Amino acid sequence: MTSTEVTVTYRDPLTRAIKRLEKQKYHVIGSHSAVKKCLWVHNALVEGRFCYKCKFYGIESHRCVQFSPAILWCWNACLHCWRVRPEDMGFERSELTRLPYVDDPDVLAELAIKEHRRTVSGYKDRAPKKLWEEANDPKHVAISLTGEPLMYPRFGDLLEAFHRRGLTTFVVTRGVRPDILGGLDIEPTQLYVSIEAWNREMYEYFNRPLTPRAWEATLETLQLLPSFSCPTVIRVTVVKGFNMGDEDVKGFAKLLDKAQPTFIEVKAYMHVGGSTERLSRENMPSMKDVEEFARKLSRELSYPVVSRSVPSRVVLLSRLPGPIIRYGKGCPRAWEEEDIGDEFSGEYGAPEAP
Repeated sequence: MTSTEVTVTYRDPLTRAIKRLEKQKYHVIGSHSAVKKCLWVHNALVEGRFCYKCKFYGIESHRCVQFSPAILWCWNACLHCWRVRPEDMGFERSELTRLPYVDDPDVLAELAIKEHRRTVSGYKDRAPKKLWEEANDPKHVAISLTGEPLMYPRFGDLLEAFHRRGLTTFVVTRGVRPDILGGLDIEPTQLYVSIEAWNREMYEYFNRPLTPRAWEATLETLQLLPSFSCPTVIRVTVVKGFNMGDEDVKGFAKLLDKAQPTFIEVKAYMHVGGSTERLSRENMPSMKDVEEFARKLSRELSYPVVSRSVPSRVVLLSRLPGPIIRYGKGCPRAWEEEDIGDEFSGEYGAPEAP
């Protein structure tokens, strides 16, 4: 039923959703979490190519666990979401506001590491020995796989569980739970807030909130970011034909000025997965489009453009004078690391890694 020792009886929509996730190579753990091998784990082990988080922040891609503690629970139904959206599986809105179960954070951390090792076990004879051995000793967890991670009510305990095991944590949130973020006793290693809209009208149209005051909650989260001691990142996902005009540049600049993040990532919408049923390939910006938008945003904010990753169509802006924050031994040339591959060799339409 699931890939772990935890056995749960599911209602029909949840059963269907879990089965779909498993067909998509998610390793479901416990009753509400999952691990999935990132394309860049495969690329690192087989091709020696590393993801943009390696270039930007030093993450060793093959040692990174891609994990979510809330695989089917999110307070948004974004048009560009490529994951399994529970509302597409017959869930009622009332079922999406909280997790039906709460698994122990230490159990989840142990199972996540175990499942990551399972996902890389088949590379023993395909990857250089050193890389394969390192992959079996993960040092980082990206809490961003699917769903809204802050819906897991013991989130601070989960961060602590990973940190005790020697893993750094990147948390990616849509910013709808400032109450959870503001109440954390322990911070993630790095905190991301992902946005696509800069006003309520855009947000209501594109992010399709399932709860009231989601836009107001997002603004509260952005205003909260300067209080964090860990580095913070605003990821602006750009969608051609929707949020890339000159007015949008100014609108995003006002939001970002309030948040004062350490870094800004301007990243192209990915025309993959479920999003292909709602948006067209023409909505996916080219690398040239992303760079042009990033330069305009840089001029508005005085955040210099410091790096880019062509395969992932992402540009990095920073208020730091150099790549002084590194979380691993990956990509020793840091922001100057040379990209391997073109803009069609990364996440964009790439075949599923075996």
